[in-house]
Order: sequence, then structure tokens, then C-alpha cells
Amino acid sequence: MAAFRSPGERLARAALQGFCTLGILFLLAPIAAIVPLSFNAESFFTYPMPGLSLRWYAAIAGSGAWRRALVNSLVTGVGATVLATAIGGLAAVGASRLRAHWKPLWSCILISPMIVPGVVTALALFLAYSRLGIAGHRTGIVIAHALLGIPFVVITLTAALAGFDANLMRAAASLGAAPATALRLVLVPLVLPALVASALFVFVTSFDEFIVTLFLAGPDQFTLPLQMWTGVHDDVTPAILAAASLFILASAVMLAAIEVLRRRAERLGVGRRRDGTRG
Repeated sequence: MAAFRSPGERLARAALQGFCTLGILFLLAPIAAIVPLSFNAESFFTYPMPGLSLRWYAAIAGSGAWRRALVNSLVTGVGATVLATAIGGLAAVGASRLRAHWKPLWSCILISPMIVPGVVTALALFLAYSRLGIAGHRTGIVIAHALLGIPFVVITLTAALAGFDANLMRAAASLGAAPATALRLVLVPLVLPALVASALFVFVTSFDEFIVTLFLAGPDQFTLPLQMWTGVHDDVTPAILAAASLFILASAVMLAAIEVLRRRAERLGVGRRRDGTRG
């Protein structure tokens, strides 16, 4: 039987739902304005559109600059994802084994790249890379993007490891498994959904990063955000909106995949707790 609600409670609930709906519409309004204009048949940004066309998507596909930027974004994103997932995963495992009074300090250090303003991080990396001689090289950009992605890996895996039974690792060690073997065969399969979700977070962060890349990238390392920025200054056409629409689509697909993996990880965590309870 549904719980009884007074008229005031029903009014408050309706007001809260209306406020949330307005907030969602406010966030989606820019997307609703950008995506249709990317199909505009003319080279100007006005409504109503005189016609529909895929010419701007074809312009992106046929442009050497856009293709080079796409390749740079993919290569940089994959490299940063692999590096950040490896370092952040080991850091999360190490943090889960620390004593309670050290964990807050360690967590603050690991998530500091997320807290420090992007301009400060970009300037610090630029000064350091200038001395090391890797400013303007893809290696430096991959390292910088990995640095920005490590907090996402640490936060996601720390939450997953909170429900992990450490006795499983001890059992593997008692059966003769080396630490690396136990990590690979016991721990990784159990936290794999969270690990993949954190990797997707890193890739999305790298794919969308602009400020740090602007400081560090040379002419041959332009990523998609930098190419869009150049297009805004040099040649403003709906091709930029077509690229933005593709960004939105790619981000939506990856965020949906992250949500699916998060729910799968929750189900696995619930299943493990139930098994432990039965045991």
C-alpha cells in the first residue's frame, strides 16, 4: 500500500521534480542547439535551417588536419589510459593496505591532480618538460594526461576494493601463488568491471583535455579539442559543430558503458557479500 502523503508533501515533491526537470533541460539545451546545426546545409549558424546536409561530416572525414587530430587524440588517449590504469591500480591496491591514519593523506596526494587548477598543472608541466626536453612531444602529453587520469582510477578502484575480501589473497598465497600471480588471477578478475570503468574515465578525460594539451602540444600533436579551437579562430563553419556532435556521441556511449560496468560491479559485490554471509 502506498504511503500516505499530505497535500504539503505532495506539493513539495512536485516542486522538487519540476526543479530537477528544469535543471536537466538547462543542461541539455546547448546540446539541443548544437547537434541540429551540424546538419545545416548552409555555412552559417541560424534557425530555421534552410536545409539538411551531411556535408560538414564529410568535410571532417576528408580533411587531413581533422584526421591527424583524431589519430593524435586516440593514440594519446590509449597511451594515457594504459599508463594511468597501471599506476592508479597499483596505487589503489597499496592504499587499501595502509593503516587507517595514513589513508586520508595518501588519498589527498593521489587525487591532487583533480583538485589543482588545470592552468597551474599545465604551467608546472610545461616548465618541467622544458628542462627535460620533452615539451612538444607526444610522450610528454601522454604522461600529462595519465597524471590527470590517475585520480579517477584511484577513486573507482578504492570503492571496488572496499568490498574485497583480503582472505582470498591469503588463501592464494597459502597455496603457493606468488604475489604477482595472486594479483593477476584473484584480484584483477574480481575488480575487472571497476578497472574497465576507470580506464574509460581516463580515456574520456584524455580525449576531452584542452588546457594542458594547449601548453604542451606542438604543431604535429594537435588533438581534436585543439583542432576545434583552431577552427573557431581561423574558419568558423558548422564543421566545428559536427566535430562537437561526434564528441557528444562518443562521450555518451562511453558514459553509458561506464554505468553498465558500475552496475555490474555492484551486482558482483552484492553476490560476494551474500556468499560470505551464507558461508
